[in-house]
Amino acid sequence: GQSLTSSEPMVSRAGQPVTLSCKVEGVALAWLHWIRQKTGRGLEWIGRIDSGTGTIFAQSVQGQFTITKDMSRNVVSLEVKSLKQEDSAVYYCAREPQ
Repeated sequence: GQSLTSSEPMVSRAGQPVTLSCKVEGVALAWLHWIRQKTGRGLEWIGRIDSGTGTIFAQSVQGQFTITKDMSRNVVSLEVKSLKQEDSAVYYCAREPQ
C-alpha cells in the first residue's frame, strides 16, 4: 500500500538541532510538504521539497529549517536547526497529489 510514516515523538532541549523523518512507501518520492500544529492552534505550513532538491519555506520560519531527501532510503527529513520553545508542536509530512 501507500503510506507516509513520520518519526516517533521526541523531546529535546532549546538550542539543539532536531531531525524529524518521513518514510515514503508505495509512491514516488515527489513533492513533500512539512506542516505543524501547535497546541490549540491551526495548521502551519513550514515548507516543501520538490521532485529534485529544491526547497521553499514559509517566510515566518525562513532560515530555521532545512528539508532533505534520501532517495536510497525513501526518506524525507526536516531539520530544526536550533530548537526554540515555540517549536513545540505536532509535525506532519504530506505528499502533494500528482
